[in-house]
Amino acid sequence: MRKICVVTGSRAEYGLLSGLMRVIQEDKDLQLQVIATNMHLSPEFGLTYREIEKDGFRIDKKVQMLLSSDTPNATTKSVGLATIGFADAYEDLQPDLIVVLGDRFEVLAAVSAALFFKIPVAHLHGGEITEGAYDDCIRHAITKMSHLHFTSTEAYRQRVIQLGEQPDRVFYVGAIGVENIKRVPLMSKSALEESIRFELGEKSLLVTYHPVTLENHTAADQCRNLLDALDEFPDYKIIFTLPNSDTDGRIIIRLIHEYVSLHPERCMAIPSLGLQRYLSALKYVSAVVGNSSSGIIEVPSFGIPTLDVGDRQKGRIVAESVWHCETSQQSIVEGLCKILSSSWIAMSRNVHNPYDKEGTIAFIHKIIGSYPLKNLLQKSFYNIYQR
Repeated sequence: MRKICVVTGSRAEYGLLSGLMRVIQEDKDLQLQVIATNMHLSPEFGLTYREIEKDGFRIDKKVQMLLSSDTPNATTKSVGLATIGFADAYEDLQPDLIVVLGDRFEVLAAVSAALFFKIPVAHLHGGEITEGAYDDCIRHAITKMSHLHFTSTEAYRQRVIQLGEQPDRVFYVGAIGVENIKRVPLMSKSALEESIRFELGEKSLLVTYHPVTLENHTAADQCRNLLDALDEFPDYKIIFTLPNSDTDGRIIIRLIHEYVSLHPERCMAIPSLGLQRYLSALKYVSAVVGNSSSGIIEVPSFGIPTLDVGDRQKGRIVAESVWHCETSQQSIVEGLCKILSSSWIAMSRNVHNPYDKEGTIAFIHKIIGSYPLKNLLQKSFYNIYQR
């Protein structure tokens, strides 16, 4: 029986991976192993490992790594702690294949440890570009330490090949999060409002803002500009989902909590909505604002606008419903006026999502369950200029 080990460190990543995890769990020829780490194990970020267990998955190992600080020093040390923890986890679990998604620093630790344990890695969402975050470098590093690649667009597949990966190991499958939208039963508006104890009203925004990690000390000013811009739209209810554990994330969390305390009648903040509530919220809100990848990848499938603020997601392929603005208050206000206009809302209802492809999970499941592993660790660099 092939042992497939899925590594997850955040609520968003788990939400994307959960459908694939379910298919692996139900396959009698595969054994699902789960390692939970980073934000899943932190009270500050909602102890979201409980969501994994509530969904019926057994967590085989918990890798503690997160320090009570979000400085560069603490982030670097967290990677070191995670690497030590993954070494112990792999020693005990002896997985045949590791599955990771994206570009988080805990995933860098997971694949670094796997390299020395000679465990092949399957990587989802490689080849993408996010020029404003150190995640960009991490993502490409993970690609070079991985052996099977599942990309969300054909352009990203070509970029992974450009990085020297063999074409027959790189698969264009679409975005797994977009397929989740088709698989997850969504809540009614009243059930969602009861669950989060907050009324959305007729007009509402879902806001997620993360630090732009390749910039120095910009988180506070940029977040204040965003909050000041939201003041210009007092008739909109606002759900804030809190940022992740990146450097300077706690600055943004503090500012959001302060803002919510000043506007409790129209705002709420939550560390994690969970997959079903998050997707359900996207069905009922008027638009999504911030700099989360979800605003670009999943949100267009709901036919609502996205305002992408700043450079964190710079370089990604986007649907027509996504509008980019700078981080000044004026630019954000102008962007909000743009995406909340009747013409933009009408256009957004019918956009094509470039990350949508049928059969994403089934294809990934087929490959990780059947691809020969014997010689997978040995990789020859694919030089596109010599072909």
